[in-house]
Amino acid sequence: MGYAEMEAMISTWGEQLRWGASLDPVDVPQPGQVLLSGMGGSGISGDFAAVLTSVPMAVHKSYGLPAWVMATEPLLVAVSYSGNTEETLSAVAEARRLGLDIAVVTGGGELANQARDQGWPYVTVPGGLQPRAALGYLLGGVLSILRGAGVCLVDSADQVTSATLVDTLLVPGGAARSLAADLAEGLDGRIVGVYGSVGPVAPLAQRWKTQINENGKWPAWWSLMPELDHNEIVSWSSLADLTRRKVGLVCLRDRDEGDRVAARFRHTADVTAKDVAWVGEVWSQGESVLERMISLAVMGDLVSLELARVAGVDPVPVEAIEDLKKKLAEEHQ
Repeated sequence: MGYAEMEAMISTWGEQLRWGASLDPVDVPQPGQVLLSGMGGSGISGDFAAVLTSVPMAVHKSYGLPAWVMATEPLLVAVSYSGNTEETLSAVAEARRLGLDIAVVTGGGELANQARDQGWPYVTVPGGLQPRAALGYLLGGVLSILRGAGVCLVDSADQVTSATLVDTLLVPGGAARSLAADLAEGLDGRIVGVYGSVGPVAPLAQRWKTQINENGKWPAWWSLMPELDHNEIVSWSSLADLTRRKVGLVCLRDRDEGDRVAARFRHTADVTAKDVAWVGEVWSQGESVLERMISLAVMGDLVSLELARVAGVDPVPVEAIEDLKKKLAEEHQ
């Protein structure tokens, strides 16, 4: 199976972050707002970067562009690891029509061709990985563009210290590996709910969900405090006989989540523990915001890999996604 192959991809986290730290800032006009277009493993780089900018930044994960861009004229950062993502190419086409400034992060394909032909600023990231395993490269490319635009809150030193932390977390037989194995054992046979909080942890909850989906071929969803306490908290009682046995919650925690959010995690578990399994929590590590985010991202990768092992599935291929792409391409001909 491809377990060792995905393990090898995850092991490049430190290398990817150091590569990103080595990039020169990309020369782009300073924007008042940034819109990143990207899907899946490429688009998540925007969710991370949005926490690390000094101007408003939104992430668009669909065709075309949202209507509000006509009023605000943001810098469009188009991110596609393959360079051929149809939704992202659609967004770029619309941005060209509207005359927006465009910058690109890609591994090649049609998006790279357009960037060269149009003279857009772009970063070419190393290829050969699954997009979901190239977040360090993609985020590094996005941060170099934001840094060049004068709107990035992260410097290259943050990326280097994050790489050092990653190397520690990925040590075979280390505490991070043990925690990932323990969580996967507790989640065995359960649909996974990933609970985070608004702020730096929010994109991590999403990242855990998607990595569990793609690597583990496992159903999962994500929700955020404090919003989930205004709706989801009441959902467990009607099917409690099922959810006690078949749903497992994992909480992602950070020292800056705030006292009221910390109280919500504690009391929400008390109120719902009789109806759903609270399997465990993972605290971020490191000093800077980037370090803490990356530490949780690596833990999510490790847990998703352990769930693939538990399920006995190959974490690398995503056959349902490829089958869907073929059907869409055939229909478009």
